[in-house]
Amino acid sequence: SLLSLGLKGVLLLNGLHRKCYRQVLCLLWSFFLLFLQNFTKAGEQEAARCDTRAQLIKRGCKLDEIISPKNNLTIVKEDPLSLSFSQQEPVQLRPQKINLRLRPGLSTTFSVSFKRVQGYPVDLYYLMDLSYSMKDDLENVKELGQDLFKYELIIISTTIGFGAFVDKTVLPYTNTNEKKLQKPCDENYQQCQAAFGYRHVLSMTKSEVEFKSKVTEQSISGNLDSPEGSLDAMMQAAVCGDKIGWRNSSTRLIVLTTDAGFHMAGDGKLAGILEPNDEHCHMKNNLYTKSTEMDYPSVGQLAMQLAKNNIQPIFAVTQNVEIVYKQLQQMIPNSEVGVLSKNSDNVVKLIQDAYHKLSSKVTLTHVNLPANVSVVYTPKCAHAGPAMASEGVCDKVGAGQEISFEVTVTVASCMENTESFTIRPQGIKDTLTVTLSTNCECECEDPKNSNHPHCKGKGRVSCGICSCSEGFVGQFCECSIGDKDEHSLRASCQRNNGTECEGQGDCVCGRCQCHTTESGSSYHGDFCECDDEHCEKSHNKLCGGNGKCNCGKCECFQGYEGSACQCRKSSAGCQTPNNTVCYGRGTCKCDQCECDEGYQRPKCHECLGCPDPCQTKLNCIECLGFDSGPFKKNCGACSKSIYHEMVDQFPITSKQCHQKDTEGCWITFKLEQLVGKDNYKAEILKRRDCPEPPSVTAIIGGSIASVAVIGILLLMLIKLFIYMKDLKEYRKFENEKKKSKWAEVTNIVKDASVKW
Repeated sequence: SLLSLGLKGVLLLNGLHRKCYRQVLCLLWSFFLLFLQNFTKAGEQEAARCDTRAQLIKRGCKLDEIISPKNNLTIVKEDPLSLSFSQQEPVQLRPQKINLRLRPGLSTTFSVSFKRVQGYPVDLYYLMDLSYSMKDDLENVKELGQDLFKYELIIISTTIGFGAFVDKTVLPYTNTNEKKLQKPCDENYQQCQAAFGYRHVLSMTKSEVEFKSKVTEQSISGNLDSPEGSLDAMMQAAVCGDKIGWRNSSTRLIVLTTDAGFHMAGDGKLAGILEPNDEHCHMKNNLYTKSTEMDYPSVGQLAMQLAKNNIQPIFAVTQNVEIVYKQLQQMIPNSEVGVLSKNSDNVVKLIQDAYHKLSSKVTLTHVNLPANVSVVYTPKCAHAGPAMASEGVCDKVGAGQEISFEVTVTVASCMENTESFTIRPQGIKDTLTVTLSTNCECECEDPKNSNHPHCKGKGRVSCGICSCSEGFVGQFCECSIGDKDEHSLRASCQRNNGTECEGQGDCVCGRCQCHTTESGSSYHGDFCECDDEHCEKSHNKLCGGNGKCNCGKCECFQGYEGSACQCRKSSAGCQTPNNTVCYGRGTCKCDQCECDEGYQRPKCHECLGCPDPCQTKLNCIECLGFDSGPFKKNCGACSKSIYHEMVDQFPITSKQCHQKDTEGCWITFKLEQLVGKDNYKAEILKRRDCPEPPSVTAIIGGSIASVAVIGILLLMLIKLFIYMKDLKEYRKFENEKKKSKWAEVTNIVKDASVKW
């Protein structure tokens, strides 16, 4: 009888873990399970139960005998969208929580709705470059608060904060001379504050008076190089939420005004700062304390923190750096760039335009997406962007206008644990949490009989397949393993410790029983390693239709050759002028020479990469022509490969070999390669050019003369040495003699005076 069975708890027949086999049979997307016990034919693998619905029906399977696990979607939390902003937390995204139980490979789609509430609060943090080049702009910023508070679209609930930045106070960014650190501006400019990296001036406030008061207190500072530390300042403004005063429910904006580019990660090495930015808050007394210790953040780090804290930047920059910040905009989601006038008098209009663009563009994206999960967003709105895997975009969306996105989720493989990811509009706090699990179990109605007749009474049926009792193996538990363990039996079915029966058969009692192929033939070989369907093709025919495929190789019919039996046997194209085939240095296949290593097509006549025969055959030439050299006693070996002839002169001038033999004589000969690889004809010139032997008399006479000359020179050197020594002693004697005479004269004079 037909039983409604599944694959839960299947005993693996191919040496794989039971869980892996379930995945093979149950979890391939768009595949369905047939659980009829006798569905597979003899020798057919049990994986044949898993196929498309159409194929299973074609093979005789009934619809009610097919198990096809389906996806399950449960909405856990779906609060209605808020109509307007109130003191309570507004709801702008629906639903808020979803549980998905998915079959791997089978997609599911659900709808997400979004509506921006009227009067949603705005927190605007004005971050200004206070380097010396911005001195004209500071005056206009002092009136900024008054103009922004009058802005009619955000007048309901707006707070404004203020911060300033210059650059790191170390060389080469800032002059570190103590006087210059205190007053880095031009000497003629009196209102100048000390150099600093980033300073938080004013936390979020609704007071126009307080904003103007704090900004009025600010003065210009300065630095050396053109790029500024704007990324340092933006990072601290993003991560120091309690210092800045960001509200939980608000549109958060950072307005960066500057006329210069920016330093980024790696630039700190110029000042010997090697510690990377840690993306944490380091504020003390409203100053960034790690400015001289930590490198600038990278653009990626900054973009991640801005997105994490739902902050949208507006770059209000001068025209000379517009291109730089346009490129930065491409790397930071939900950002805008506007061009400042020379003195920043258009900054309010710029902020208004940028806010309109940011608030009217809704971008739905995700974070923490598991590796084996894919998501596609399809916007449903008047100005919808294309369906994309990374995000969905609706443009020109007004406040209070409801839009939706179709979100399609697909899981590629089974997940052991429940995982989740978050869908959120960029720049908005609202999120949708999607909890994922996979449906990787086939729910079968297994019979309770543990010794089922289908399994020869030695096992139970699980999803139509036998799960054998201990001590028995096989498709129907027909094999008793006896004293051997199951592992050793299965090892005998593995070639070179590879896959059991090459994955193309079942190991039954230590021997492979091969499966049938798709065409109905069988795999063969001791390990089912062979099939007769995967040989090389020619003209879209197996073995060109001129041979038989056997274990992956073509066995050609008589009169044909080639790897795919694509050629008729013929050697006409391989014939040489001397009526040989490829000069004996190759084989003729498909009417073309396949030359031995080194020899060149088309006829294998020359070997460009072979050693020079003038050198390799020199010893044999010396032996054959002049009965000398290292082969003198075994010259017969040379005569087998070289046919030689002694000549008085060469009749025709051609390439000759001119080599020196073991006796120092120069031998001149010619070599012609005959048919074959080591077969030569040699013409050897009878006369060798040998150098005349040296004269013994001349050598002896020269040696004696040389010795005599050397001896005479040595005697002369000795004589000279003695003469120089005697001369030195004589001069010394003369000096002593003169001193003696002077003393005698002195004594005589003294005696005479005494007598007087």
